[in-house]
Formats: sequence, C-alpha cells, structure tokens
Amino acid sequence: MEKIRDIMTKDVECCTLLDNVYEVAVKMKELNVGAVPIVDKDKLVGMITDRDIVIRAVAERHPGSTKVEDIMSDKLFTITPDATTNEAAKLMADHQIRRLPVVEGDKLVGIVALGDFAVRKLTDDQAKAALTEISEPTNFNNVQH
Repeated sequence: MEKIRDIMTKDVECCTLLDNVYEVAVKMKELNVGAVPIVDKDKLVGMITDRDIVIRAVAERHPGSTKVEDIMSDKLFTITPDATTNEAAKLMADHQIRRLPVVEGDKLVGIVALGDFAVRKLTDDQAKAALTEISEPTNFNNVQH
C-alpha cells in the first residue's frame, strides 16, 4: 500500500499571518496554484484557496489589504505522511476537499492534492472515487475546499 509520503509535494510554498489577501493572490498566480497554506512559524494554522478569495474577499468587497486570517479556512482536515493513499482518498471524498495538508504534529511537511492521485497508476480508482465525492454540490462554509 502506498503511503502519502510517496506522492505528496514536499516543498510547499506558504504564507504567514503577516501576509494579506493581495500577497496570497500574487503568490497563487506566480506559483500557478489554487491553494496556499498559512503558517505561524512552522505550525499550520489555515489554508486559503482561490475560492476563499473570491467568496470571502472579493464578493464581500474586502480590500486586498485584508488580513489572511479574516478569510482563511481554519477548520482543516490533515493527514500524516505515514497514512495510506486509501485513507487520504477517503478523507478527501468524505469531506469534499481537493487538497490535504500533510502534517507531523502541527508542522506542515507537505501537501497532497487530488491531482497527485490521478498521476499514479496504482491509485486511479482512488482518484476517481474521491473526485466523484468531491464534485458533489455542498454548501460553502468555513471549511477548506
């Protein structure tokens, strides 16, 4: 059984609580990513997605100078590097999330995204199952998407 450490992205670019929404959006553009973890020192404290920026900042007319903590998702689902890919796929499907921070204690050590499953031959069925569940409509709330 494959472990998360085998498929996760290890060098994850982050922002801090000192950054604002504009800075996070610029980082997303530069890195061509849709989510950025928010850390306080090495501790994972939140996540901001492109959807968070649209729904919680732009649509509510908050300026780009808005603090990240005002729009970030802080109720996060995480997984450890030693978890199996099956466990991660189930967690992602159950909670309709596309990106899962990988932590050891509170420290961010990587991230696994739905696309990481799709590029692995052994996990094609896991990716299909997770994508089916994730794609189901849900209400937007303060949980990472």
